[in-house]
Amino acid sequence: MAAYELRCKECGKFYGIQPLSICDECFSPLEVVFDLDYARTRFTREAIARGPLNIWRYRALLPVSDAYVPQTPAGFTPLVPAPRLGAHIGARNLYLKNDAVCMPTLSFKDRVVAVALANAQAFGFDTVGCSSTGNLANAVAAQAARLGLKTFILVPADLEPAKILNTQVYGATLVRVDGNYDHVNRLCSQIADRYRWGFVNVNLRPFYGEGSKTVGFEIAEQLGWRLPDNVVVPMAGGALISKIHKAFKELVMLGLVEERQVRFFGAQATGCSPIVKAVKNGTGQIEPQRPATIARSLAIGNPADGPFASRAIRSSGGWAEDVSDVEIVSAIQELAETEGIFTETAGGVTTAVTARLYAHQRIRPHELTVACITGNGLKTTDVLNGAYDQRQAIRPRLADFEQFVEQLRSETEDRSQVFALAGADDGR
Repeated sequence: MAAYELRCKECGKFYGIQPLSICDECFSPLEVVFDLDYARTRFTREAIARGPLNIWRYRALLPVSDAYVPQTPAGFTPLVPAPRLGAHIGARNLYLKNDAVCMPTLSFKDRVVAVALANAQAFGFDTVGCSSTGNLANAVAAQAARLGLKTFILVPADLEPAKILNTQVYGATLVRVDGNYDHVNRLCSQIADRYRWGFVNVNLRPFYGEGSKTVGFEIAEQLGWRLPDNVVVPMAGGALISKIHKAFKELVMLGLVEERQVRFFGAQATGCSPIVKAVKNGTGQIEPQRPATIARSLAIGNPADGPFASRAIRSSGGWAEDVSDVEIVSAIQELAETEGIFTETAGGVTTAVTARLYAHQRIRPHELTVACITGNGLKTTDVLNGAYDQRQAIRPRLADFEQFVEQLRSETEDRSQVFALAGADDGR
């Protein structure tokens, strides 16, 4: 076996290394598998520590050749304790994996794109593209510009304006499609069949997915080479949670961490929750849904990796939950106010679901839990329109400021009295 190659997830047929994502025997997805004996001498704690502070410190378990010279640094984002959020939701050992600050485009998609485009170059593609709900579009556009590749990026027409701008600014050709993500993705599959282009989540998908493993590698390394008790992960296509699961398994097999049961918890918006429904039904069968949620980065009604995500969650002893749009916005605000992290709607989903998991005692307060924050709130500011008052400007005088403070104090006291009266009316 080579250092790595493609294999069908279901029937096990091998395909070598080529831009292909579907098995021609059983039509199941392909994945990258590694020769772990070959990797054992190269993927060590010492070798990793000598590597760069980005995803390429883990290159021995990423699908690139030994000769590849990385040009797209991404990853190695902070793993931060969250004591103030924890106090709000009943968690004493909660950490946040903060990919809201991942470079260059402020989401975990920078990781997967770096690996996908390394393979696009290896296969000789001069044009790359993707179907996207926003974050992937940003990452492909930025990194393709850095590599001098032409780009065609297809997105649903109702995408958030900030994400559209953050794609076009890099010179990408943006194609807005009158439909949801599933319509866009089908069109991209047809384009990939017609043109010799590298679509990161179509013919390059197996390689692209491997970039998500670096989230799992970083969590283990940043915890001092140990695994957490629980991981809470937002789900769109289902690849991220599946690949973190794969990363932990590879670390155990290579002896870098002690084996332990890590429970995986999936998070989706109620308006698009096909994987959650499968988990709750105890099955890997995904029933497609028509997305209707503000969490557009998670709005994939027919997730390609949904069956595998459901399987990973259920086999780990974990669970999955979905939350409403109102809960998503509230959780965005709570995370910002407690931990100073401004997340997009997907992070609001993660935060709200994490709170519910503690409330329902599916996660115990003392357990070491990592919640994955996958994108930056500056991309979805539209969901907070009207949430905050813009007070009238004051004159640059101390007396005006003191009057402002007094008015603020008075309003706070009035609100406290209202809440006290409401409590009395409720018999509390």
